[in-house]
Amino acid sequence: MLGAIIWGIIGGAIVGLIGRLLLPGKQNISTLMTVVAGILAATIGGILATWLGVGETKGIDWIRHAIQIALAVLFVWLVAKMGSRNTGTPRGTTMPRPTR
Repeated sequence: MLGAIIWGIIGGAIVGLIGRLLLPGKQNISTLMTVVAGILAATIGGILATWLGVGETKGIDWIRHAIQIALAVLFVWLVAKMGSRNTGTPRGTTMPRPTR
């Protein structure tokens, strides 16, 4: 049980990092959020692949890994978008001081 959790975290971290590398542009998210997105993508992708009947094949499960990485790209993009919500002030500018 503990081994499955550890391998899930390691596999999720790898999937998340690959997803982040494949996503074009700069993502202002932490490594922890990348790993969390990867763990979710690996878990949901594995469930989806099993549901589609390609979760367990002879040799390397390329289709399952492709689904997981595609989900990781999507999840990293979503986390980056949620983290960069615009507050109404463009970056690098300050609000004017009120006059007295």
